[in-house]
Amino acid sequence: MTDLAPKYNPNEVEKGRYQEWLDEDLFKPSGDKKAHPYSIVIPPPNVTGKLHLGHAWDTAIQDTLIRFKRMEGYDTLYLPGMDHAGIATQAKVEAKLRKQGKDRHQMGREAFVKQVWDWKDEYANIIKGQWAKMGLSLDYSRERFTLDKGLSKAVRKVFVQLYNEGLIYRGEYIINWDPKLQTALSDIEVIHKDDKGAFYHIKYPFVDGSGFVEIATTRPETMFGDRAVAVAPGDERYKDIVGKELVLPLVGRHIPIIEDQHVDPEFGTGLVKITPAHDPNDFQVGNRHNLERINVMNDDGTMNEEAGKYAGMDRFEAREALVKDLKKEGYLIKVEPIVHSVGHSERSGVQVEPRLSKQWFVKMKPLAEEVLKNQKTDGKVNFVPERFEGTLNHWMEDVHDWVISRQLWWGHRIPAWYNKKTGETYVGEEAPKDIENWEQDPDVLDTWFSSALWPFSTLGWPDTDNPDFKRYFPTNTLVTGYDIIFFWVSRMIFQGLHFTKKRPFKDVVLHGLMRDEQGRKMSKSLGNGVDPMDVVDKYGADALRWFLLNGTAPGQDTRYDPKKLAAAWNFINKIWNASRFVIMNLPEDAKPAHMPDTTKFDLADSWIFDRLNHTVSEVTRLFDEYKFGEAGRELYNFIWNDFCDWYIEISKVALNGDDEELKARKQENLIWILDQILRLMHPIMPFVTEKLWLSMPHEGKSIMTAKYPETHAEFENKQADNDMAFLIEVIKAVRNIRMEVNAPMSSQIDIMIQLDDEANKHILDDNAEYVENFLHPKDLQVAADIEAPKLAKTAVIPGAQIFVPLTELVNVDDELKKMEKEEKRLEEEVQRAEKKLANQGFVAHAPEAVVNKEKEKKADYESQLAGVRERMKELKESK
Repeated sequence: MTDLAPKYNPNEVEKGRYQEWLDEDLFKPSGDKKAHPYSIVIPPPNVTGKLHLGHAWDTAIQDTLIRFKRMEGYDTLYLPGMDHAGIATQAKVEAKLRKQGKDRHQMGREAFVKQVWDWKDEYANIIKGQWAKMGLSLDYSRERFTLDKGLSKAVRKVFVQLYNEGLIYRGEYIINWDPKLQTALSDIEVIHKDDKGAFYHIKYPFVDGSGFVEIATTRPETMFGDRAVAVAPGDERYKDIVGKELVLPLVGRHIPIIEDQHVDPEFGTGLVKITPAHDPNDFQVGNRHNLERINVMNDDGTMNEEAGKYAGMDRFEAREALVKDLKKEGYLIKVEPIVHSVGHSERSGVQVEPRLSKQWFVKMKPLAEEVLKNQKTDGKVNFVPERFEGTLNHWMEDVHDWVISRQLWWGHRIPAWYNKKTGETYVGEEAPKDIENWEQDPDVLDTWFSSALWPFSTLGWPDTDNPDFKRYFPTNTLVTGYDIIFFWVSRMIFQGLHFTKKRPFKDVVLHGLMRDEQGRKMSKSLGNGVDPMDVVDKYGADALRWFLLNGTAPGQDTRYDPKKLAAAWNFINKIWNASRFVIMNLPEDAKPAHMPDTTKFDLADSWIFDRLNHTVSEVTRLFDEYKFGEAGRELYNFIWNDFCDWYIEISKVALNGDDEELKARKQENLIWILDQILRLMHPIMPFVTEKLWLSMPHEGKSIMTAKYPETHAEFENKQADNDMAFLIEVIKAVRNIRMEVNAPMSSQIDIMIQLDDEANKHILDDNAEYVENFLHPKDLQVAADIEAPKLAKTAVIPGAQIFVPLTELVNVDDELKKMEKEEKRLEEEVQRAEKKLANQGFVAHAPEAVVNKEKEKKADYESQLAGVRERMKELKESK
């Protein structure tokens, strides 16, 4: 047994422990083929920087599940890895290089990618250090990276197969374009924000000089790409002008007026300009009417040669200059300010530009239909909470083709080559043999394309004979935030179903967002983020993990609260002190905890073991149902209230007594319960439970591989639970009365307990030693027919009334003198309030709230005065 410091110090407890676990290979699967497998692949953090509290929340839940299942005897695998995070990482490295006066285009692709790999290595080491501080029991021998050799092979296979199945295609479409990063974005990488803008009402004259039509647009700079003006079919207002031609202002191009179902006749003027290369709806209109597509912007958001004299200007500068010229030339009717929702790049923050571009796409409808069909079967993915399945289904029902190409250098290069001579396209897992005649597509794949394969590519797929794939796929549980369902969860599901014919995971456990104390989302712009490693340094990893799990209700946001972290530290310190007490009171030759002999239990023993049984049963159920907050409350109540506040205190009677046999039984019971508590707490608090478990008699190298507690039929004793509850209520009631009358435990007092049921008398009789120690009575009366004394403190509890006569607790004459002083003080307060309220000037001119406050004071003083007078009457009658 090891000496324990008087106070819990997380830094001392956690120091070096993680490395010891690694040295002993405790994080690897057990290899027991008879055991059921249980696997979690970590949601791979981006190598863009350090982990935040959301990551800590994710991983605390995951590691708790893995440690819980490992102790239950499962063959567990917790697989680590990281994501290359294409756009995000490239943006970070480019920003770093700009500060050094460097540019990736000057460096060239190869040199730039090497710089990104250096960045990846630096931040991957930081992240692994953070995992260690959190105590994550990850099997590093299986660590993966989304750009490693095996995952790259999986990505190429998936791309080629989807291409050959007609589910990947290359074509010109309107996509979301980030002019700052100069790359395509998928729909879900676009954040819509309310921006100030305007409707610019512009005259489009008829070619024949017969007048003009009024067109309203929010993006006048795109008019250089206009190919038509459209009206709704059958719109009576415009039936006579359909087919006529208009002159494009400042450009001179003739464009037709056409009919198309896209136009809403109720919106605006019912006339819409059609710009096929710069609007997704206009693109479809253009396809239906065979309109030319004219792109008027460069990749960086500046205007190109199609914009004439505005070429080279930034799109917003061009807008301003163009509007001035339209006004000057008499084409501008009015400018109507508005606030409208505008798409912004999730990564760079700039306004997204819808523009025509040749990109690679995944045809989503057939893949989405596979998901929707599977969600109606027993092999569906289960969502916790269930309501988020609706989120998945809604997205799959309204899915759009996924643009997967990115104009970046960091990522999986698209496995497509173009013949320099013939223009032929070749798509394959390997490069063409006569490579000198071919040029590979310069783009890379969207990060989510490789992340979507994570649950199976990390386990060796496409090698379906890989032992890890065969044993640990499908994985059991995915833990992630609800905000990532679209980005990642949905894509893993459709790729998993399509390529493995199985769901990638059985359950998806979704938590909410971590918010600050004011309920705001944590963000760099607000400066309200919290580094989880700072929290670990101050409170310890176990306290942070307890806070994150104890505050977890599936699908709900939570607030960061330093007071709750301090309370978590305090709870661990309580466990530490209780453990220290138990260990210090063990004999030198104490043996590891073993099943106690229930035939020798007294009431307190029977009660605590029944409570232990209940706690084990409930916590196991709640863990399996992912209700960690409720499990935490069960653990807290049992450890703090039942074990520490009651059973340990009751056990001190025997430990300090002369009955050696009884003392030995209490020691055996205490070490068993403590052993079970530490095992119950280990999945959440791995460091402190390991330290305490190794400090007492134990078997095995680590609590990590100890068996998780189970219920025992012989511990069930509901009668003991009821009887002990009655005894505890009696003790608490008498303690409260002592506090009220300032009678310390060192003083003996008369106690009268009037029972509702005489059958409960045996509880107090059989536990006379506890009654003596915790009530310290001078004279104790217990019966069903007790006559209540005239002057007594009374407490009503389930099954009894408790009276403590006051005649011996107080000096009546001294008490009356105190009461007379208090009576006089309260009479003066009542008179003062009456006088103030009788003042008509005060009542008429003071705010109503102030007057009401004074009335409340008067009523309160009168109530107190009545109570004092009643107390004085009782004291006089008792003399």
